[in-house]
Amino acid sequence: MAKRVLKPVIGMGLALMVSACAGFYGGGAVGESGPQIALNQTGFLPSSPKIAIVSGSDAKPVPWQVKDAKGKVVARGQSRYFGMNAGSGSPVHQIDFSELKTVGKDYVLVFNQIASSPFDIGPKVYDRLRYDTLAFFYHQRASVPIEAKYVGERWARPVAHNPDTATCYGPKDFRGNDWGGCPYTLDVSKGWYDAGDQGKYVVNGGIAVWTLMNWYEFSKGAADFADGKVAIPENANGINDLLDEVRFEMDFMMAMQVPDGATLKLPRGNQMKSLDKLEFSTVDASGMAHHKMHDEHWTAVPMPPHLDTEKRYLSYPSTTATLNLAASAAQCARLFKGVDGAYAAKCLTSARRAFAAAQRLPDVLAIDVLQGGGGGYGDPKATDEFYWAAAELFITTGEAEFEAFVRASPDYLASPSGDAQGGGDISWGSVQALGTLSLSIAPNIPADMRDGARQAIIKTADAYVAQTAGEGYMIPMTRPYVWGSNADFANRAMIFGYAHSFTKNQNYFDQSLHLMDYLLGRNPNMISYVSGYGLNAMQHPHHRFWAPSKDKNLPPPPPGVLAGGPQNRNAADPALKAIFANCKPQTCYIDHIDSYSTNEVAINWNAPLFWLAAYVGKGTE
Repeated sequence: MAKRVLKPVIGMGLALMVSACAGFYGGGAVGESGPQIALNQTGFLPSSPKIAIVSGSDAKPVPWQVKDAKGKVVARGQSRYFGMNAGSGSPVHQIDFSELKTVGKDYVLVFNQIASSPFDIGPKVYDRLRYDTLAFFYHQRASVPIEAKYVGERWARPVAHNPDTATCYGPKDFRGNDWGGCPYTLDVSKGWYDAGDQGKYVVNGGIAVWTLMNWYEFSKGAADFADGKVAIPENANGINDLLDEVRFEMDFMMAMQVPDGATLKLPRGNQMKSLDKLEFSTVDASGMAHHKMHDEHWTAVPMPPHLDTEKRYLSYPSTTATLNLAASAAQCARLFKGVDGAYAAKCLTSARRAFAAAQRLPDVLAIDVLQGGGGGYGDPKATDEFYWAAAELFITTGEAEFEAFVRASPDYLASPSGDAQGGGDISWGSVQALGTLSLSIAPNIPADMRDGARQAIIKTADAYVAQTAGEGYMIPMTRPYVWGSNADFANRAMIFGYAHSFTKNQNYFDQSLHLMDYLLGRNPNMISYVSGYGLNAMQHPHHRFWAPSKDKNLPPPPPGVLAGGPQNRNAADPALKAIFANCKPQTCYIDHIDSYSTNEVAINWNAPLFWLAAYVGKGTE
């Protein structure tokens, strides 16, 4: 399909406005004709670094110009030859036009007579992005209709999975192990669909909802999302709209808790080498959290939620899911204190029950009982979840029991190392840094704990800075690109945000902007990985409702949705397999609905993008 040439609507992002502009979604799969200059296709803050990257093997500097919307040259200079960029497998030139600070729209950078995608410069270039990235969570809500008055006719859909009731699959799993089933059915309505399917997962929900709540705490009340500022049904209830969105997920997560007095058969210890011959123990599972709930089978793509007729089941409780609930519910309790006292108390009760259950059953691993229908989210180690949950409970309660648990943890004050092996990068399976981040901004904890957490985070930020200096696209990444690599970058930007808040070192803030630049177009694929932002933006995610390439009656993704991004570990899907033999780490990506390993969307990926958008949207104030 030939790429349409359109006048871009740079950084607009308003759902109602976009829905009326069919041509807003330019670009396409990697490999189509597109911009030859890699830069942030949305824009720049006036005082921010402004860097573009161009591939080229000629080591000589090349002249460049920036022109305004009228064609007037407003900046000029020469490129700097960086050399071979390992991530893309190509030599690159870097163009620095940071001296251009004049507010304006539709600038273009011209290099070798090639013009870049248009971009803006102004203090509000990220204003809409922070709201659009948050709107993703309303779009992903279960058990309620997604209403046109909040998202536009294009993205409205009827109610689905209401009520969302389920019992455990079984009594036998697909391998033949007899789990015995559950003697109850739970109503686990609400919450967010996890990704491009209609599954709901406590483990992934935990890190995603923590990230939203963390922005509320980090920003000291998230004033930009005060009641009435966000397009959701609860935006006139006197409660901060960010907390309203958080509550919708927390209601689901707390509903996944095992009722008091329930006895279940569960496999204890690591039995991953004998999955077809599990050994079970009969235990008091009170207070544990079910790992996930989803359809019995994978549905077709597309499959709008309201047309999904698959039977849905609970997976059995796991220690890691239980600790995700304990951590996020403890965090919820302190955020809602003084806002809704009854809800704060409910969250704290749930957190205490969950932590006690996890202490009683510290070794119940997540094992799939269905052959399909949902992601696994298996995790053989729970020390990081214990540390995170204890940290959140200590911050909320101040109780000595939790302080002692935190200090004794092998993950005490852990922060990503940033090394080539991953070094504990923030992810659903590696959450120790979440506890350290929370401790670093907690107001009423021992100074040595808070200061130690801050020092650990700054050390991580410095390791990332060192990586940026040696990377052609000026991003901190030296390890292999894994599934959800774009979320790795957004989470690393959060580390920079913390380091900047502690030190006021401008370089940390600038480093977070480099990562935003990468996500919005300054990458070897020259694509904005965020839908609706930039002339060449992602538009074909692996999603069962945002799927016009499969069904012309279905909508494209709304603005503000983050693609998973390049990954060079596994040619898992047929779309990626077609290019995998010849792609490099940063180019193993394709904007195709069938590429679930590079182009799916997920709540734990959009959450740090929201955090980053909210952070850079505030500038250095």
